Amino acid sequence: MSDLQTLTGMVLEAAPVGDYDKRLVLLTRERGRITAFARGARRPNSQLLAASNPFAFGSFELFPGRDAWRLSRAEIRQYFRELVMDVEGAYYGFYFLEFASFYSREEADASELLTLLYLALRALTHPAIPKKLARRIFELRTMVINGEYPQVFHCVRCGKEQELTAYAVREDGLVCRDCAGGSGQIRLDPSTVYTLQYIVTSPVRKLFTFTVSDMVLGQLEKVVDAFRERWADHAFKSLEILRESNFLK
Repeated sequence: MSDLQTLTGMVLEAAPVGDYDKRLVLLTRERGRITAFARGARRPNSQLLAASNPFAFGSFELFPGRDAWRLSRAEIRQYFRELVMDVEGAYYGFYFLEFASFYSREEADASELLTLLYLALRALTHPAIPKKLARRIFELRTMVINGEYPQVFHCVRCGKEQELTAYAVREDGLVCRDCAGGSGQIRLDPSTVYTLQYIVTSPVRKLFTFTVSDMVLGQLEKVVDAFRERWADHAFKSLEILRESNFLK
């Protein structure tokens, strides 16, 4: 019993194993991404039944093993039931889980990423925050936590910090008015530049507290897409499903 550890986290993935068990992938504050087996979790009377589903957030009591952990007990504080009941929100939510799984690491502190994921899922349940905006905030800040993100504070060509007017895709950063021009650039409004800077530097708990115009959101989408597609060498299955659902139109 001395090996039992209590970790704070969220279920990112859940897959059936055998007749009654489940294989879980959790994002934990203390250990990063881990794999755990929940024995008997598919039995109707199992105490782990509700805790072994995606989006479940709380405290998990686990025994470490050589290749995986074993879930013994869980105290779930948030199930995100309102998100699961909303088809569009659920599609976005599953994409957020997959994105977090891709960028998380084993045996690494995941405090900031876990908080970001929790708040991003909460944002999906609030009608005042456009889901498309919540997605871009989550994607960009996740990449910031991973240490890979576009340069948004000075011109990548001359170093100038004023009059930043475009995003140079191949150079992964902004360019000023004097250096702008040519192909492979996305013209940006000053409000978009400020939005990018705000997402990169603001405390996580203040990220999902604002809205932007359709024009700014459109430019933000182009910048985040361009950077993610260059550096995330991964085909997100949940993103394809989200696209096919027509919710991104």
